[in-house]
Amino acid sequence: MRTLLWRGSLAGALVCGIGLLPWLAHTDPALTVLKARAQDRDPDPEVLAAVRNQLRLGEGPLALLGRWLGGLPRGDAGRSWISGAEAGPTVLQALGASLLLMAVASLVAGCTAAVVCAPTLYRGGRTRPGGTGSAVLAALPEFLTASVLATVVGVQLGWLPALGWYGPQYTLLPALALGLPAGAVLGRLLDDQLPGAFAEPWVRAAAARGLPAPAIARQAVRRCLPGLLPNTALFVVGMTGGAVAVEQIFDIPGLGRTTLQAALAQDLPVLQAGTLALVLLAALAAGAARLGVRLLIGPALRDAAVPALTRPAVPARRTTPLALAAALLAVLTAGLPRDPLAVDTGARLRPPSWEHPFGTDALGRDLLARIAHGALDTLLLALAISAGTLLAGLLLGLLPRLSGPLVDTVNAVPPVLAALLVTAVAGGGPATPALAVAAVAWAPLAAHTSALLRQERAAVHLTATRALGAGRRYLLRHELLPAVVPPVTRHALLRLPGTALALASLGFLGLGAQPPSPEWGHLLAENQPYAERAPWTVLAPAAVLAVLGALAVTAAGAVGRSRRGTGAA
Repeated sequence: MRTLLWRGSLAGALVCGIGLLPWLAHTDPALTVLKARAQDRDPDPEVLAAVRNQLRLGEGPLALLGRWLGGLPRGDAGRSWISGAEAGPTVLQALGASLLLMAVASLVAGCTAAVVCAPTLYRGGRTRPGGTGSAVLAALPEFLTASVLATVVGVQLGWLPALGWYGPQYTLLPALALGLPAGAVLGRLLDDQLPGAFAEPWVRAAAARGLPAPAIARQAVRRCLPGLLPNTALFVVGMTGGAVAVEQIFDIPGLGRTTLQAALAQDLPVLQAGTLALVLLAALAAGAARLGVRLLIGPALRDAAVPALTRPAVPARRTTPLALAAALLAVLTAGLPRDPLAVDTGARLRPPSWEHPFGTDALGRDLLARIAHGALDTLLLALAISAGTLLAGLLLGLLPRLSGPLVDTVNAVPPVLAALLVTAVAGGGPATPALAVAAVAWAPLAAHTSALLRQERAAVHLTATRALGAGRRYLLRHELLPAVVPPVTRHALLRLPGTALALASLGFLGLGAQPPSPEWGHLLAENQPYAERAPWTVLAPAAVLAVLGALAVTAAGAVGRSRRGTGAA
């Protein structure tokens, strides 16, 4: 009951905060609505007064919010301030499109994760350090992948429809753009746990009894799924409400795009209904994940009879991360002395050369200089956010009753909507994207911490240690934290490119850095129109992002490797 009350309070606070958005931002809702209805109309006082009377803005935000909440039990979510249509059917129609896209993207993500884990499963848990291919895939910006797929596969080759939403075939290209990076991250998380599952005694017993290798592999995957399901639920919600850039590129009337348009126009009934739908979806996904964990583990979780899933030691390959770090450092060293703002209209869209190793953009600016200077804005900021979210995720994950409902609620807020809320409360500025990303990036780490902690607390060796008289502090310091911190740290490193991509996505949507800043998201956004005739303008920053992702994954592979080996199980 306490958990339900806590969840309801958080959801209510989020929806009510959105209802107060125009007043928090100190803007005139009537003026914003008028501009959204007709941009060329003169906002004279009489017209604004008519809009205020029509929307009943004079009653104040609390009265409007109370009327909207009062209509929800009757199924009435109000009417759009822009179109006049009922908000409920509009949001449900957008939710249907997003759910269909999410289902296909989830299938793509599952297939991608299976491909990433296939070598480890084939070798019976004997993994090799590396994984640069999956790292590059995870670091691909969704909006860039969507643009390339729409241009090459949809327009040039004509294999699949590129724009619109008129049938299931229109879901394939956007589902690939969403599912490939998500599947790469999920595959890396599963691949991180598989060696520990294959090192448990039941594997040797099953092999001695003649159980086929594919059957053992299936059981090993089943053994690892409980620690992965909470993050899978987060990905499902993220692919539903957070696919704003992909929905805009492919012209999909999804929930993320509908919510963003309502937020920009301050169409509060549609915005509140969309946010409420995302919150309910997040709660359903989290409940399904918890039910799946109970079904997979069974009474072992209740009886504290779960074996500890310990990752065996694997010799780290140091040459790969050193080579990637050297490549990234070389880009920074070569580009920082150059001027990122120098315009040369006579050298527009020049291909790579000795003078301009990465080519030039539409204004003749050196891309190497802009990428290197943009790294100071993007890379260092992503590192700082990752460190802060890792600490917050670990601390809140240790308190699952507090953080569980909070994770579900925060996960329902796409980074774009978070950026708008931060802008309304704290004002715009260069810190807005960082605050918005940091406000939501800790949730997957906290969910991962709670899932691992739940399993570790039910481990057999912990029960034995507790029976010998160990107290809570000893168990936390010597047993729980050493088992939880390394995999969560590796998870945080895997999400470092994703943090950079979230910052880039906000820049791509115009909510981050503004011209002439060389921030990577803005860099990709301003060069996207020239991707077909000058592909180096987008391939160069995308390649640097891919190097960052590969570096993060290879560095994560060397973090906190267990010394207990197979005997820990």
